[in-house]
Amino acid sequence: MNTTHKPIALITGATSGIGLATAYKLSELGYNLIITGRRKDRIDDITRQLISKGTDVLPLIFDVRDPQAVAKSLGNLPEPWEHIEVLVNNAGLAAGLEPIQEGLLDDWERMIDTNIKGLLYVTRTVSPGMIKRGKGHIFNIGSIAGKEVYPNGNVYCATKHAVDALSQAMRIDMLPYGIKVTQICPGAVETEFSLIRFHNDRNKADAVYKGFTPLKGEDIAECIASALTLQANICINDMVVMPVAQANSRNFFKKEV
Repeated sequence: MNTTHKPIALITGATSGIGLATAYKLSELGYNLIITGRRKDRIDDITRQLISKGTDVLPLIFDVRDPQAVAKSLGNLPEPWEHIEVLVNNAGLAAGLEPIQEGLLDDWERMIDTNIKGLLYVTRTVSPGMIKRGKGHIFNIGSIAGKEVYPNGNVYCATKHAVDALSQAMRIDMLPYGIKVTQICPGAVETEFSLIRFHNDRNKADAVYKGFTPLKGEDIAECIASALTLQANICINDMVVMPVAQANSRNFFKKEV
């Protein structure tokens, strides 16, 4: 139970990758945390570790694709936890890498329901409280795939283009209330991203990052922390973050391995 007066941050998809790294980084910055995910064993383990560091944690297990679960979990938070100052819409995924004519409908539905609808459901539930208090900062984790398209990225790119548009629109909608909206668009980050994209084919996933040094989840967490710790009058609307060896979605400098 939250018993201190630390600010509260909500992170979706906190069981791995960028979400997990962000949880630890915001803990270091003095936030108490609401962490969400679908894997109870991981949520429980992360909660124990964060509590051992002196952070109060409210773990919630639900799927952001389910609007009823989102409303039930986030719409009736215990009073000490309802004052969310930071929302990190991190839950997202890529599934498959096929040309449009060969795409799998299940992959498409997963990406659309998680990357777009899940972000919307969570934001719709949390943002009214921020508006009421006149304070808040929303982070949407986009992608370089939301700025460009690349071969066989069709639906994934489309979902991240939607996140790009939604982030711009949210910034306008939140403007009268003093609420910041920041989109962070990473290039190649070595997390579970490629493993999920290739349906747990480890060889294909590992091959994505051969020959160069990709970003880590901790790197994106640092970017979130940087945007959070600026003066109150400064908002980073959009941040595109690349490893040095990557210029855009298609151009890499890879060494022979």
